[in-house]
Amino acid sequence: MRLLVTGGAGFIGSNFVHHVVANTDDHVTVLDALTYAGNRASLAGLPSERVEFVHGDITDAALVSGLFAEADAVVHYAAESHNDNSLHDPRPFLDTNIVGTYTLLEAARRHDVRFHHISTDEVYGDLELDDPERFTESTPYNPSSPYSSTKAGSDLLVRAWARSFGVRATISNCSNNYGPYQHVEKFIPRQITNVIRGIRPRLYGEGRNVRDWIHADDHSSAVLTILDRGRIGETYLIGADGERSNRDVVERILTLMGEPAGAYDHVMDRAGHDLRYAIDSTKLRTELGWAPRFSDFEAGLAATIAWYRANESWWAPSKAGVEAFYAGKGQ
Repeated sequence: MRLLVTGGAGFIGSNFVHHVVANTDDHVTVLDALTYAGNRASLAGLPSERVEFVHGDITDAALVSGLFAEADAVVHYAAESHNDNSLHDPRPFLDTNIVGTYTLLEAARRHDVRFHHISTDEVYGDLELDDPERFTESTPYNPSSPYSSTKAGSDLLVRAWARSFGVRATISNCSNNYGPYQHVEKFIPRQITNVIRGIRPRLYGEGRNVRDWIHADDHSSAVLTILDRGRIGETYLIGADGERSNRDVVERILTLMGEPAGAYDHVMDRAGHDLRYAIDSTKLRTELGWAPRFSDFEAGLAATIAWYRANESWWAPSKAGVEAFYAGKGQ
């Protein structure tokens, strides 16, 4: 296939491109605006005859239409995705997540291209810490931040274009990803790189908030499965049964890196901080036969730590700016 991957120089998108190259014969065109979260170095070493890079914005209708005309399928990763940034300045989230997705859907409609939309479990809001329930495909949307509300809006656009215009679309909502190529503003790489730099990790509030973690490579394999066998118009939740509290994750990072488990500081909590996310991926597993490879979170975390230790040149240019941003907020 000729795949177009939007946001393919970002964290989850670049992991997907690497996964496609390693596991298929597909040709990939990456469309990325190279904002602060996109990095050409995340695609380094991939064969030029298999991977083409296009620098551009998903809101550029003419550019998008030309790329869709040459694609068999599109996987849409491009998004503004950091909650703290959405609280600081929501406007880019509206432009990319809403207007950008609309622009892509119109191109998919015009060229009749198979379209898969990458979303997040955060569109469902949060669960109580002691609630036995998990999110399913029928859970009502209840977003709580500018980021999650714009992702919810983009999901609804995809559903509408599939139903009203016959766009051959599927949606996946995934739990929190971790792994290589993740920007150091995010929770796990920030703590890992802090320890590498001799800085004490920072934990929002008491760290009781629970996230459902999945390795980015497992997310990639799930997306390929949906692209291949998913039913048009359907939504699939992707998760690996990786529920961990933020405090547990920080303490595991410290222990794996040879530091005392309690060697971290508590900082002011994030505004509107969701309590717990939990994914029920039964539909994906039973209907499409998918299963995660990284079932051991600690092993996946150890591999991620090793990657950041070995690739300081990749993340170092962003580190000082990220820490300065958080220092200004007392976090």
